[in-house]
Amino acid sequence: MLAAQREVAVQQSLLSRLFAARLRSDQLFSIVRADSIYDRPIPERHRIIFYIGHLEAFDWNLLHDRAFGLKTAYPELDRLFAFGIDPVGGGLPTDRPSDWPSVNAVREYVQRVRRNLDEKLLESGEADAHRLNGFDLDTLLNVAIEHRLMHLETLAYMLHQLPFERKIAQETLSFPETLPVAHSMIEIPAGYATLGLPRGSESFGWDNEFEVHSANVPAFEIDRYMVTNEQFRKFIEASGYENRAFWNEDDWNWKSANGISHPVFWKRAEDGWLCRTMFSEVPLPLNWPAYVSHAEASAYARWVGKTLPTEEQWHRAAYGTSEGSECFYTWGNESPNSSLGNFDFQRWDPAPVNAYSRGRSVFGVEGMLGNGWEWTSTVFAPFSGFEPFPFYRGYSADFFDGKHFVMKGGSARTAACMLRPTFRNWFQGHYQYVYAGFRCVNV
Repeated sequence: MLAAQREVAVQQSLLSRLFAARLRSDQLFSIVRADSIYDRPIPERHRIIFYIGHLEAFDWNLLHDRAFGLKTAYPELDRLFAFGIDPVGGGLPTDRPSDWPSVNAVREYVQRVRRNLDEKLLESGEADAHRLNGFDLDTLLNVAIEHRLMHLETLAYMLHQLPFERKIAQETLSFPETLPVAHSMIEIPAGYATLGLPRGSESFGWDNEFEVHSANVPAFEIDRYMVTNEQFRKFIEASGYENRAFWNEDDWNWKSANGISHPVFWKRAEDGWLCRTMFSEVPLPLNWPAYVSHAEASAYARWVGKTLPTEEQWHRAAYGTSEGSECFYTWGNESPNSSLGNFDFQRWDPAPVNAYSRGRSVFGVEGMLGNGWEWTSTVFAPFSGFEPFPFYRGYSADFFDGKHFVMKGGSARTAACMLRPTFRNWFQGHYQYVYAGFRCVNV
């Protein structure tokens, strides 16, 4: 009886989270002006209209037949909105606005999907166990929730590049002045990093988070703070973008072919640099983390004679202790809140790298959760024992191509549930639009 009651409580909590994520996605799309819904702010991505349909199509395609045996009323739209595309790969899309359904048709599709799914989800919270093929409804709901939350972040990257006049400005939180950033390196003693989740864990994880394993990490030093705009500006002033010695061949060719000479969020002005925030341009905040591509981060690291951390080094610095135990969050086991870091949709833009001292790790490394994903030198690849989700086989496996790099931590637009230590994000090394910075290591 108690087990059944717990299961009902879990599913009610998941439904509440799903409905809250829907509301947040609706609010995000509402900042786009009506005449801009068919815009494509990032050349490699779909038009905005696609994503309005995609979030519901994903939920429908995941659940309707597999969990409930429902028949579809709009098979063409289910297929049209099924899959996004990977940035920087496969050529640029060539579709026109007229190739897409009307906004009203897409919104009608969204509402119909929600009504049909909610009717089943709210009936009893139970799905056809045979159809689920070994995965319970809780797992599928977690997939639907986190998929939507991930898009809330990646859509922010896209809307960030939308011209200011094409969106409706929202309230932004100002941040109190902080002390100047006292850059230093922190010594991390040798120890172990426990990566991944054990198979059969009660905790949700994506397929690439399995299987749990330990890695021996020799002693190293790591930057106390993420590299700031002020530090990265010095790299530019030292002609770092023009010196081939700091770039590998692939990165140099990409940079040269695209005429890249500074981060995509920066703009040259007569008296210095401007920074593109979500709703305006401001004088470059020198104490914010420098958001750059993996290629740019790697070049900076070579310039200063250091390297990017491996996934294992980053994990050790974030969660490890001298005694060998590990924390669930950098600051310990306290649930995330606004005093511990810049995450969970608190802000539209970064905060100073030294703004959240309460969130520092046991070793004293600051700002590792929130305020910007952090690039590692680790190529995204499966852990030993990896098994793709049978209902979403390409989620990770399609990106084990040697071109994607693991990112850890989170940004201001990362949901709190994805601050877990096993979560792995990844992007191609030449993608500039992600809210990602970095810190360096010495070994």
